[in-house]
Amino acid sequence: MFAHSLPELSEDAWEPLSRHLSNVAASARSKAEILGAADVGEVTGWLHDIGKVKPDFQARLRGAPKKVTHSGEGALYAHGHFPFLGKLMAFCIAGHHSGLPNGATEAHARPATSLLKRLAQSETIPLPPGVDIPELRTAPTPLSGLTFNADTAFNCFEVQFFTRMLFSTLVDADFVETEKFYSPGLRHAPDADLPRLRATLDRRLEGFGPARTPVNRLRAEVLAAAADAAEKEPGLFTLTVPTGGGKTLSSLKFALDHALSHDLCRVIYVVPFTAIIEQTADEFRRYLDDDDAVLEHHSGFDAEIASEDETRAEQMKLAAQNWDRPVVVSTAVQFFESLFANRTQKCRKLHNIARSVIVLDEAQTLPVTYLRPCLAALKELVRGYGCSVVLCTATPPAVRDEDGLRCAEAIPAEATREIAPNPPELYRRLKRVEAQFVGAVNNADLAARVAGQKALVIVNNKRHARALYDLLGRGHALHLSANMTATHRRDVLARIRDGFDGPVISTALVEAGVDLDFPQVWRAVAGIDSVVQAAGRCNRNGMMEGLGEVRIFEPEHGYSPPHELRLNADIARDILKTHAHDPLSPEAVRAYFQRLYWDRDADLDSRGILRQIKETGNRFDFPFADIADDFRLIDEVTLPLIIGTGPYGMDAGARRLLEYSQYPGAIARAMQRYTVSVLPRIRDGLVRVGAAHVVRPDEFGDQFVVLDNARLYDDEAGFSPENAEELGVMMF
Repeated sequence: MFAHSLPELSEDAWEPLSRHLSNVAASARSKAEILGAADVGEVTGWLHDIGKVKPDFQARLRGAPKKVTHSGEGALYAHGHFPFLGKLMAFCIAGHHSGLPNGATEAHARPATSLLKRLAQSETIPLPPGVDIPELRTAPTPLSGLTFNADTAFNCFEVQFFTRMLFSTLVDADFVETEKFYSPGLRHAPDADLPRLRATLDRRLEGFGPARTPVNRLRAEVLAAAADAAEKEPGLFTLTVPTGGGKTLSSLKFALDHALSHDLCRVIYVVPFTAIIEQTADEFRRYLDDDDAVLEHHSGFDAEIASEDETRAEQMKLAAQNWDRPVVVSTAVQFFESLFANRTQKCRKLHNIARSVIVLDEAQTLPVTYLRPCLAALKELVRGYGCSVVLCTATPPAVRDEDGLRCAEAIPAEATREIAPNPPELYRRLKRVEAQFVGAVNNADLAARVAGQKALVIVNNKRHARALYDLLGRGHALHLSANMTATHRRDVLARIRDGFDGPVISTALVEAGVDLDFPQVWRAVAGIDSVVQAAGRCNRNGMMEGLGEVRIFEPEHGYSPPHELRLNADIARDILKTHAHDPLSPEAVRAYFQRLYWDRDADLDSRGILRQIKETGNRFDFPFADIADDFRLIDEVTLPLIIGTGPYGMDAGARRLLEYSQYPGAIARAMQRYTVSVLPRIRDGLVRVGAAHVVRPDEFGDQFVVLDNARLYDDEAGFSPENAEELGVMMF
């Protein structure tokens, strides 16, 4: 009996089922060790593919066209032989191709069979020859405080969280072992070498020499405090430092030192925006002097593997990433959506989050409408999985109970430890700007005020940025937005740092992870946290004789903040009035976040994620598919569009990889620097009229789409879908 076939070779070269099950069981056991669940991982690995013993599946391997499922049989065995834990295992086994199912009800957003129905449809079969299922000798550590009997009131959040972690160990083990069979020569990620990375970082930091300016002396103090705090026991930390105070390097120093002090496995750095992920990862590679050690991962090329066609799903295994590097840089969207996901690709990495140092850069950007489930997940990572979490910010969100957050998920004040030395005093010493609300300013007036000036203008959407750039004229201003590829943005940032002395028009992507310094900054009205971040790009290094100028303005009609941020802007308008003397002060920030959370008290879990989990009670009928569909931090789904031509299109090496590589994961990682994100209807329209084409659709579906019409990508301002008709491309 076989698990995998090689149709072009004789059956002697095929993979025996018993060998695959044994390999996956051993690998899953190893991966589940970090969860304190080695026995459960091993048994789940043994059972995951026992359905392949069915004659119809073996015939399928030999070319029969019949569609055959094989995951339900192992789920049925687990459910019937291991009370309570067996149901959690059954979820994982039944979903190891198509994703964790709902427990008892059909998924509300897409076709997906419930676990209850899957079990009813599955056959009771004998175990394959050579398979001997071991007993479960120990309870999983994250659930060790729970007594598994019918009368126990379970903490449902902990149980469903563990189920997703166990699922991660199974799908990663299955992916890796399948990968070894089909691609025995494939190079895997290097082992983590945190001591070497720490030593390299320390040498780089020593190379800065003595701190000679007030700002640099303060940065040195923050860095020293981070090193001292690393010895503290794992748990929840805050790093509250004004923008420009050296948070990024200090947090990386703390994370590496803390990981080594407490035998933690890796550093996971979570940034707020996709647009800055490459910059942050590049900065870490530069300071750590190791390209392979740093993995950047966001959601742009995540393939949809959650297909009930299990054969198709297996073909897509190699596209997933499992975060097996010592330093991972990801986005908040990728990080938090993965913690509530059900699909194999997003869940594959979860067990590698255990025993990590997680740095949430710009923690004030925690999504308000999902704040309660996000806080619950962070607290559970600390409680059950040995993680340390650092809330790294210049504007601390009011997420502690002493801040007035009225929910069970609020972080107890006594549970957090501040890394920075005396944050209020740091704010006073780092005050480098004067901020003022100047009222309504239309585009023409704003362009006239900044023309010929070294000024940064930050607006709330890409349309506004492009409109202002067009008013100022090519050659007289620079443009930055997510309509530009990572390589393009990197080049523009380099031009700014090389001394460009005109205006720069940007979206909010420059408000985090971007080290820029302007004498004046204009910011379209937005949340106070965004205004503070914008101000951090003004007189950043404190080299001006006086204070830098930050001007907050009301944009003209049609350029309001996105719908999900309008309340933030409305509250900010009030704060700008009540704290007009210093709208960037810690007191103003605290008042802003208290209003933001209190005004949204019933909306901090807007899709009822925690309610859906709690309502399952002792039945464990978790609606995993529904939760994953409901937990979407960005409602407007976008898709990657690869720029195929021009100075910011693919180079020859990337083109060869796209045309010939058999590994979609490797392709996806390489393409990130050449892509922009667009709405599905725009990408579909480009393909329909021949302005773009789908690459190797028979192998990868529509995962890789390349823009062919060079006129749609401007080498100064990037992709321009609004001008498609003028450029001769009718998409609709």
